[in-house]
Amino acid sequence: MGNLRSVQKAFEKTGHEARIIHKPQEVRDARALVLPGVGAFRDCLKNLEAFDLISPLLQSIHAGKPFLGLCLGLQILFSESEEFGITQGLDVIKGRVIRFTDNPIATPESNQTRLKIPHMGWNAIRIKRRPPCLADIPDESFFYFVHSYYVVPVDENVIAATTQYGVEFTSAIWKDNIVAFQFHPEKSQSQGLHILKQFGEWVLQV
Repeated sequence: MGNLRSVQKAFEKTGHEARIIHKPQEVRDARALVLPGVGAFRDCLKNLEAFDLISPLLQSIHAGKPFLGLCLGLQILFSESEEFGITQGLDVIKGRVIRFTDNPIATPESNQTRLKIPHMGWNAIRIKRRPPCLADIPDESFFYFVHSYYVVPVDENVIAATTQYGVEFTSAIWKDNIVAFQFHPEKSQSQGLHILKQFGEWVLQV
């Protein structure tokens, strides 16, 4: 969904081989999986269904294969999204995907302003738990975001990092072999590339 080549190039820049794949057997054969994405939740699921990728994707995740989700690749892991009506997700992580509200919020100048949606630009993450690819990332590091919806996990223990934007929302999750980010490491300069490099090194150790 939109940014496959940029993610592939970012991995190559860190010294790790990455290939764009679209066949079920390629998913089964892959050593690890990265699911990037920008765009609509429902369209992403339809694309995966059209290429018959949902079953091998779920089989790979449940078998313990390292999985990295980026932006929309994080959101579709969840049970459902409210984008354009309720759409069922992969249900790997229990929870929902909801939209930012544009309710007025207080500014440092004590004025009221409305939240701009989508949330676009650089923002800091507050690290709660450290998956291997966040091991050397300083707390409050800045990464690049572009999204109008955010995930709300049922189990707060899967939360790896949060970010403040009107509300404190989940910006990273980690559960067993699954790590996923709401932000775009491939667009986040050196810190983002470091995350991808660390993921690649984690894969080599599995």
